[in-house]
Amino acid sequence: MGLIAKPHRGLFTGLFGVFAVYGTSMTIVGAALPKILDDFGWSYASAGAVIAASAAGYAIVSFLSGAILKRIGVKATLLAGIASCAAGLALFAATPSFALNFVLNALIGAGQGLLDPTVNWSVVRMDEEATGRPMNLMHGAFAAGAVAGPVVLGALISSGLGWTLLFRLSAAVFALLGLALAAMPFGRLGAVQGTEAEAGRGPSTSRAPAFWLGFVCLLLYVGAEMGITNWIAEYLVRIFAAAPATASLAVSLFWVGLLAGRFGVPALYRGKRQEAVLVASSLLLVASVLALSVLGLATPQGGPPSALWPPLALTFLAGLGCSIVYPTVVSLVGIACKGYQAEAVSFAVAGGGVGLFAFPFLMSAISQAFGIRIGFASYAVIAALTASGCAFLAKASAAGGEPFRTPPRSRGASGGSA
Repeated sequence: MGLIAKPHRGLFTGLFGVFAVYGTSMTIVGAALPKILDDFGWSYASAGAVIAASAAGYAIVSFLSGAILKRIGVKATLLAGIASCAAGLALFAATPSFALNFVLNALIGAGQGLLDPTVNWSVVRMDEEATGRPMNLMHGAFAAGAVAGPVVLGALISSGLGWTLLFRLSAAVFALLGLALAAMPFGRLGAVQGTEAEAGRGPSTSRAPAFWLGFVCLLLYVGAEMGITNWIAEYLVRIFAAAPATASLAVSLFWVGLLAGRFGVPALYRGKRQEAVLVASSLLLVASVLALSVLGLATPQGGPPSALWPPLALTFLAGLGCSIVYPTVVSLVGIACKGYQAEAVSFAVAGGGVGLFAFPFLMSAISQAFGIRIGFASYAVIAALTASGCAFLAKASAAGGEPFRTPPRSRGASGGSA
């Protein structure tokens, strides 16, 4: 059997497109921040509040997405997420109004909070061989979009076409994908399962350990991933005397490493030991971030530019270590929690939403109080905790049952059929 079973290939392709635009929508607000500050005259506090609005919307809605999936079905949940993102992107930055843009970015975050768990659940159902390769490939689309968004934005600014154009184009692509997906057969994925009690597994206290570990792993992982993304450029400038242009390259290197892993692992590894690959990847993350931290602590502030290649190489390796953590955690949670996948996947994704919202405040406070060396070193601690959570999840999943198989298609299955 190929990577994706033939009946699911059209749907997988559509969701792949959605995840690519989703990745773009996650990075373009930050990439446009200098223009937003200059053109709108916002303070750092106002800009930070608008960015936090998206994270809060994502966290809240992702917590609710499991119940929403069970109530209205997969297709309706996905289309609601697409509509929310498209509406927010179509209007964001149309005016300098802080209040309006705050609401619009919260709307974008809410849509993302519906898309992420819905697409993840769908891919878990498509992965009939439980290899995790489809999930890694799907999250590669997110990384590709996250890399492409700032690049396209920079090209638009350089050409004089206007930085807001990318927001409108992203909204239009979302809308077109929504129209295409509305006609696709989501019913082939089967019904969204109910709670454990409905699945005959007893009360909620009997949930598999993977249910809780997925939340913890993604909470910590997103804290490490976004922390490196947000702070690596400043870290290189302040500690290694890098030029700002070179420091910005480090952000790209991190995401290139992440992108290489998400596409490379499914292509090169054909086995089914997802848990072993997860542990190896998380250990690479720990080793690279720890080495970056030690290198920074050992380097006199304002060190020579000739010392830049080691931190740049380690930044790439950190991205490579990050690459498969998120998709593999989601895959293992979905496999371990067969009777309540929608609830389990949504809960795990919500952990990432909490990390997305909470860690920027925590890490900013550490750096403000103790300096950026200690602030960045704290990410090594978070990475180590992430690896520990992944090891526990790997152990729990290895003790689980047989891989999930997609049930036969039935009439009236939740999620609809086109």
